[in-house]
Amino acid sequence: MFGTILITITTLMQAFVFWRTATVPFVRRHVSRRALVITAVVTWAIFVAGRVYGHHGTGPVAVILEFCGMNWMAAVLLAFTFLLAVDLVTLFGLLLKQLAPRLRGWALAFAAFLSLAALAQGLRPPVITEYDVGLPGLPAELDGTVLVAVSDTHLGSLIGQRWLSKRIKQIRALNPDIIVLLGDIFEGHGAEKDRLTASFKQLKPPLGIYAVTGNHEFYSPGGSGIKRMEKAGFTLLRNQWTEIKPGLIMAGVDDLSHHQRQSNTADLVSRALADRPPGAAILLSHSPLEYEKAARRGAGLMLCGHTHGGQIWPFNYLVRLRYPMMSGRYKINGMTLIVCRGTGTWGPRMRLWKPGEILRITLHAI
Repeated sequence: MFGTILITITTLMQAFVFWRTATVPFVRRHVSRRALVITAVVTWAIFVAGRVYGHHGTGPVAVILEFCGMNWMAAVLLAFTFLLAVDLVTLFGLLLKQLAPRLRGWALAFAAFLSLAALAQGLRPPVITEYDVGLPGLPAELDGTVLVAVSDTHLGSLIGQRWLSKRIKQIRALNPDIIVLLGDIFEGHGAEKDRLTASFKQLKPPLGIYAVTGNHEFYSPGGSGIKRMEKAGFTLLRNQWTEIKPGLIMAGVDDLSHHQRQSNTADLVSRALADRPPGAAILLSHSPLEYEKAARRGAGLMLCGHTHGGQIWPFNYLVRLRYPMMSGRYKINGMTLIVCRGTGTWGPRMRLWKPGEILRITLHAI
């Protein structure tokens, strides 16, 4: 259903983009109507093939199709945004009749420039974002504990072994005591899944690796995404807690957005934090939801991902409607909430405006 909706919306946006492109003076002078139609059909076919075959297939052809198709989708979104803005300002050409077609040309040029900038941003390594967090109940001997958080790597056909090896070197260089994985680690398709899983075993922080499921772990056939997380040796927290050290509890919930879409009424946050021993509690949740409940249940720190920080402007405005706490640090009734904007990318290998990130959080006793 999601794929059908995505293809439908992108098709409508592309039709609008090529309809307005045909009115640009430069295009009218140098590009025949037939060539424009052929270009529209070919790019649309690449996009659909990338979504249908590339997204679920393996091998170099699938990778190329998905890379081209998903990035084309993002470029269409940017072109649609600027062309629509021109039409709204000019009342679809009723005002500024002579200027409107030229403005559409500038809108296309600007969209193309931003698409290239977004691609460069999306392909660059994630940055390290550092936080110091005071954690109520943390024993004095654990003051200075370093936690590294990774989210939304979407390992699969577009983000593979080479990318992961570089991220593992980045993480090891941060000297973490604890590593947490905030879901959407595996995309559920692509080759070399066993090699990807084995690569995580290079990470051996003294206090362990803890993970929660994201929505994409549930999309993988037969629960293979969840099985891969278990096979990699992570401590997978599914609506439960574990005591890392006396006075430090790590809890985790299955993805709350997936849980809500299933119309499940179970209280996962309360279940994950129930009957825990005294001490500081950290809650891992893929989606930044139910944070007020987490604060009421005594979590001192909640770590989330899922939003990608919107990933590509102006899509971030839509994301914020669903997830007001979209990226960065927030204070919720005494609890610290940190939302990672994602270490990898979903779909387009693009980011606009901020790059991906790995979180390095130093815990302090207060």
